[in-house]
This record gives sequence, structure tokens and C-alpha cells, in this order.
Amino acid sequence: MTAGDPVDTVKVVRSELRLQALDFWLRNPDYLADQLVSKVAAGDLPESYLDVAAQLLDDPEPDLRWYPMPRWLFGAYEAIDDAFAVLEAYGLALLRRLGGVVKAARSQFFLTTAGEAAVVRLEEEPRLSWYTKQVGLVALVAGDDSGSALKRRQYEQAEYARTELGVDIAPIDEGVRERLKELRAAYEGGRQ
Repeated sequence: MTAGDPVDTVKVVRSELRLQALDFWLRNPDYLADQLVSKVAAGDLPESYLDVAAQLLDDPEPDLRWYPMPRWLFGAYEAIDDAFAVLEAYGLALLRRLGGVVKAARSQFFLTTAGEAAVVRLEEEPRLSWYTKQVGLVALVAGDDSGSALKRRQYEQAEYARTELGVDIAPIDEGVRERLKELRAAYEGGRQ
């Protein structure tokens, strides 16, 4: 948080591009699992995250919450104004656009203290805690990367990159399962 941010806010995402990239991983657990596998392969996460990736692929929960996004010029994108308006109406979040009337230069998304309290309540609710756990994994794979860097990482996935404009980005679970199997075999071979 910096000077000039709205009062009573505790966290901020200062780029819609970043928010769209994060939203994509939240809504597409197979792509999130792929990122975990890549981070383990690169040595950025411990091997135990391969089990987390497998759970993302095998647990019925992600299939119930899979919500595809269409690909546009800058990658996965879906208008967020309506969804964000609901959060604002309940005082959970704020949207601030910087720039002119005709074209906003940048959108910033703020979590309020009431929103933070709502997150704590979600963590305690067995049927809804899935979302907070998933958001934690999304934050882990995203790190501090900019929206542009996150989109570049998403475009490294061939299925994502070759999706036609305006078409929902297809699942990649079978390819991720194969990568996961190969990496597990490499770890097992290294221990023998």
C-alpha cells in the first residue's frame, strides 16, 4: 500500500493484466498445476508440490469450479466490471481507474478490511475454503511477477497460445499429467 491509496484498504493489485492472469489460473486448475510442475522442475518449489499438482488434476473439486476464459489479443480475458461491482456493493473491494475519461491508463483493485474479514470467514467455511486455498496457490506461482510476465508464462503453453481469438482456452490436463509422471520418475531415478 502506498500514500494516496483509499483509506481502509489492505491489499492492492495495480494492474488489470495481472488480475486477469491470476483469474485465469484460479479458474483453470490444470494450468495452475502446470505452473506448479514447472516451478518444481526449476527448483523453485520442493518436490512435495508435485502432490499438490496431482490433487489439482485428480480432485473432483476443480472440475466443479472450472470456468473457461476466452483468449483475446493479450491472452485470457473476461470483463470484470460486473463481478467487481458486486464486491464494491458489499464494501469488500474498490476499483480505481487512473487516467482520462475516454481511456483509463490503469486500473487498480483494492481489498478493504471488510473484504479481508470476509476472506477469513471463507477460510473457515468447509464448502468455500477451496477458494482461499486455490488463491494461495495462484499467489505462490505468480510471485511478484508483473501482469506482462504472467501472460508470457501462460503463452508458453502451446494450447493457450494457439487458441483462436474469442474461443475458450482448452484444458491441458492430459499433458500436465504426462509432465508430472515424467518429473516424478526423474526424481525417483535420482534417489536410486
